[in-house]
Amino acid sequence: MNCEPLHPLAYVNLCNLLKESMPSQLCVNIRILQPPLTGVQRFVKSVLPYLPELDRLSPIKPLTGVRGHAWEQVVLPFHIKSRLLWSPVPSGPLTVRNQVVTVHDLVPLDNPEWLNPAFASWYKFLLPRLLRRVKHLIAISEFTRSRLVKRLNLDPEKISVVANGVDKSFNPQARRKTPEVGQALDLPGPDYILALGSLEPRKNLNRLLKAWQQILPLIPESYRLVIAGGGGMKRVFQPLDFARVPERVHWTGYVQDEYLPGLYAGARLFVFPSMYEGFGLPVLEAMACGCPVVCSHGGALPEVAADAAVLVDPFSVRAIAQALQTLINRPEKRQELRARGLVQAARFSWERTAGQTMAVLKDVHGSKFTVHS
Repeated sequence: MNCEPLHPLAYVNLCNLLKESMPSQLCVNIRILQPPLTGVQRFVKSVLPYLPELDRLSPIKPLTGVRGHAWEQVVLPFHIKSRLLWSPVPSGPLTVRNQVVTVHDLVPLDNPEWLNPAFASWYKFLLPRLLRRVKHLIAISEFTRSRLVKRLNLDPEKISVVANGVDKSFNPQARRKTPEVGQALDLPGPDYILALGSLEPRKNLNRLLKAWQQILPLIPESYRLVIAGGGGMKRVFQPLDFARVPERVHWTGYVQDEYLPGLYAGARLFVFPSMYEGFGLPVLEAMACGCPVVCSHGGALPEVAADAAVLVDPFSVRAIAQALQTLINRPEKRQELRARGLVQAARFSWERTAGQTMAVLKDVHGSKFTVHS
C-alpha cells in the first residue's frame, strides 16, 4: 500500500486534535463549590479561572454532608484513574494516594470545640489519615504549615506554601459603589466601622461587642459598628450566642460578593479580631480597597497584615477597644495605614496563587517530590 507522507502542518494539527481529545493528567475535586460561597469556597471560585488545564470533577448535582463525603470517597476515585488529583480543600478520597491537598487551617484538630460535634469528629478521623497518605500538601500560610508539622508530625519537605490572592475588584475605586451598597444593605451612614465574617465562635464577635460598648462614650456619636456576615452553617459550626448587643450596632446578614468591595471601600476602618485564621482573606480585601485595618495577632494574620495593620491581642477586650478608639479619633493614623495596606495588598493576586499551585502540581506529577508515609 502506497502512503503519502503526512504534511508537517497536518501532523501538528493531528497532534493538537489528539491532545484535545485526551483527558488532562491533572484534575481537581470541586465538590465543595456550591452556594452560599464563604471561606474556602471563595478560594476555589477565585483560583479556578486561572487553571483551565485542570479537569473539573464534581457530582452531577450539589451534595452536602454525608452524601457529599460518600461521593468523594466512593465515586470520585473511579473518575481519577491514574491521574493526579488536586483537592483544593482538606477533604479528599482516602484511597487516592496520587493526590495533592491544599490545607487552609487545622481548626478541627486544634479547636474542635468551635465546631458541630459530628463535623469535628469526621475531620478528626479524616485529616490525619488523608494528609499523611497523599503525595504532597499545599499550605496557604507559614502558620498552617507549622501547624501541620507540629500537629501531625509531617516532614516539612512534604508541604509547599502558596498564599491566597485578592481579586482585582477589590480596589480603592470601589468606593464609587458605596452609595449603592449602602442603600442595598441599609447602612446607617458614612461613619461606620466594618466587621465581616461568618457568625461563628472563632471570629470573636462577643469580645468585639464588649470593646465597642466600652468606647461608645469616647467616640463621635455618628459612628456605627456594622457587622456583616451570615450565621455559620449548623452542620459545621457551634451556634453563637450574643449575651448583650450594645447600641449603634448594625447587622447586615450575609453579603453578596458583588457588594463586598464597595462595603470595604466605604468603611472608616475594618476590624477583624479573629482568634484563629489559616490566612485571613478579609484583611487583604480591606487593604486592597484602601480601608485601614485592625486585626488580631492570632494565626496567620501577622503574615498577611505585616506592618500595614494594627495588631491586637484577640483575647483582650481592652486591647481591641484601645485600637478602635485611637484610630477612630486619629484620621491621620488611618491614612498612614491606608497607604501601607495598599502596598501590602498589591503583593497578592489569584493569578500568582494559581501559577504557584500549578507549579507544585506539575512538579508532583513529574515525581520531583517523593511520596511520604
